[in-house]
Amino acid sequence: MTIKEISVDELAELLEQGASLVDVREPDEYAAARVSGGVLVPLATVPDHLDAFATDGPTYVICRSGGRSMRACEFLAAQGREVVNVAGGTLAWIESGRPVDSDA
Repeated sequence: MTIKEISVDELAELLEQGASLVDVREPDEYAAARVSGGVLVPLATVPDHLDAFATDGPTYVICRSGGRSMRACEFLAAQGREVVNVAGGTLAWIESGRPVDSDA
């Protein structure tokens, strides 16, 4: 099964259009720095929160660097969800100079 991937540049454009973004990192990582508008669903809890992933279009999935989000995407695709991995993750988003939200 091939999982679609997009760049953070593509993600930025999609978020402006109202795309759905799920962050599968741990709560402390999410609190420290996150892409605005992303919903936290830690990787270990993904099977219990399938409702967080859209059934009427793609959900974009992000983590720190792309590994955990790819694992989440593989699981979700097997459950019939349309998911797209964000290549490079939150680190790539930050490196691109885009703003992040934080609880700090």
